Amino acid sequence: MSARTHTRHHPAAPGGVDTRLPWWALTLPALAFATLFVLLLNPSHAQAATADPALTQLLQRVQELLAR
Repeated sequence: MSARTHTRHHPAAPGGVDTRLPWWALTLPALAFATLFVLLLNPSHAQAATADPALTQLLQRVQELLAR
């Protein structure tokens, strides 16, 4: 038994599919891209680049202890 196909009673939009995105659907990815691009241009602004040497040594010691 074949199923009936549904036909449109309204003509399709002249420009194709009429879909509206919320404002954040374009803003958030653009903001994330811009943030990463700025960090790429000037990595000294990244928090991890200016870590305290004592903290770095502590983390290395913890890693050595866990590796045993």
